[in-house]
Amino acid sequence: MRHEPTAAVRMRHALPLALGLALGAGCSNLETMRNPPPVQHSDSAGEDRDTVDAVLMAGTFQSMQHLVQAAPAEQAEIVAAAREAYEHAPQGSAKLRYALLLATPGHPARNPTQAQKLLRELAAQPESLLPPERAVALVELSQLNGELALRADNARLAQNDDLRAERERGAVAQHRLQAEMDENAKLRKQLEDAQAKLDAIANIERNLTQRKSANEGGQP
Repeated sequence: MRHEPTAAVRMRHALPLALGLALGAGCSNLETMRNPPPVQHSDSAGEDRDTVDAVLMAGTFQSMQHLVQAAPAEQAEIVAAAREAYEHAPQGSAKLRYALLLATPGHPARNPTQAQKLLRELAAQPESLLPPERAVALVELSQLNGELALRADNARLAQNDDLRAERERGAVAQHRLQAEMDENAKLRKQLEDAQAKLDAIANIERNLTQRKSANEGGQP
């Protein structure tokens, strides 16, 4: 018979308790984000540490879920409280919580670029996070990297489309200008030919007039 690893058993029993505690927190979410409880790294059994870790992450997940479901005014309060807690202690759990809320879709204050920056800083300082927090930070960072890379590709394609459309408009304008220049040259040539014909006719008429005058002058 296979036995689950001891850590997995502890986590399996800790998560229901953690979720129950987080869900029962209710209106205390904002106060918790303003003054997050310090992480207690005691020398007690591993089960206690796993429970503390699970409670902290479950509280963060509950805040993210509540952020999506809340009204706009409350969304702003949740993000502001997380930002205040982060500014008070710009590291560790407070930093991760703020980054995760910034990365959460469905609210006006979402800022995936800033969230990516904060998560990259946390990834560079893994010792500032608990093991479950490190895992969550790396997963979220990977997702944001993919999202922002796709957004950059789309922006690049859109820019290329704009440049291509601009080149096409320029080519059409150049073609139209060339056609107008060719038409003007054609009309100018026709005008020159017509003027040459008029000059020739005028010259013939002048010669005939002079000849006629000479003939009339020579008669007795």
